[in-house]
Amino acid sequence: MSKFLFPAIVLVLALFMAYRVWNNHKLGQENFKTGQAFLQQNGQRSEVTTTESGLQYEVLVKGEGDVHPGPKSTVKVHYHGTLIDGTVFDSSVDRGEPIEFPLNKVIHGWQEGLQLMTKGDKFRLFIPSTLGYGKGGTVLSRQTQRLSSMLNC
Repeated sequence: MSKFLFPAIVLVLALFMAYRVWNNHKLGQENFKTGQAFLQQNGQRSEVTTTESGLQYEVLVKGEGDVHPGPKSTVKVHYHGTLIDGTVFDSSVDRGEPIEFPLNKVIHGWQEGLQLMTKGDKFRLFIPSTLGYGKGGTVLSRQTQRLSSMLNC
């Protein structure tokens, strides 16, 4: 009996893993299509600007600053990040404290979007998955993200 038990367990685990890979791929494709449809419609709004890369942004508050951070600048940002369905995935606002980081250490959508801002600006960034976490294995993979960010430099 033990001759058959181990191979049976291995087979069940292999089938389970294959199912997970297939299911994650299918979910990723659905997330990507939903995100693209959202961005297509969102880009029609007059207050939204779409960059060449596909990043979309909306200026909520224009600050007093006149200096834009560079690609290697360290920035201080207060942000509230959601998926397009409204699910919050991270928020310095909820934690009550802005976060500071080197700009070249975050996703491309944030790198591009924050360089458009000056101190005191508040933008809403709509980040396509291609500028976010891509096809990675995180919850955010292939998801379009909405980040409300205030630059505190």
